[in-house]
Amino acid sequence: MNRPIRIAPSILAADYSKLGQEVRDVTDNGADWIHLDVMDGHFVPNISYGPDVIKSLRPHSKAVFDCHLMIAPCDPYVEAFAKAGCDIITVHAEAGPHLHRSLQAIRALGKKAGVSLNPATPENVIEYVLDELDLILIMSVNPGFGGQKFISAVLEKARRINAMIGDRPIDLEIDGGVTADTAPLAAAAGVNALVAGSAIFKGGTAEAYRDNISAIRAAAESARS
Repeated sequence: MNRPIRIAPSILAADYSKLGQEVRDVTDNGADWIHLDVMDGHFVPNISYGPDVIKSLRPHSKAVFDCHLMIAPCDPYVEAFAKAGCDIITVHAEAGPHLHRSLQAIRALGKKAGVSLNPATPENVIEYVLDELDLILIMSVNPGFGGQKFISAVLEKARRINAMIGDRPIDLEIDGGVTADTAPLAAAAGVNALVAGSAIFKGGTAEAYRDNISAIRAAAESARS
């Protein structure tokens, strides 16, 4: 399946003093999705924001809200993020005792369901839940902080997961250290959704965001041609 390239700016790297404007600026300048990194200070060593912030951002963009829950337990909070306006809700394979049940709960709320794999998490944990998935997110850094260096060892994992997906309508996403230099490596491995924070929000203006998004998209597309 030739899944379209999706560019998903992570607002973790945005200017929080004008977050609504930042979301509008990247949406107006080429972003396909808005990536929402939710961190609890427990599952990962950082705290970001919760469903109320996401709800306040929803009127600022019609783009897909791609919510990445780095929280444990995740199940008690899924409904709140669905009601806040998230379109895709991704949980970590380790964030609850019953991954299959968590994914079913997300879909029962009318949302697309995703699973995220940390760099050291093997892909076999998703073998028996593929039919419950709309998205697989590969972490190419250890989750918790932006601005980290891309872990190239995950590229082989991406190739194996791409083969597992086959012709299923599942997006393959990568998050961490994505730039115009690493995007083509990921795309060549079968990734179609690219999360980038620092590489998109550098420059601090709408014009810079447009150029940064365009550069990452062009680099990823070049790897396919």
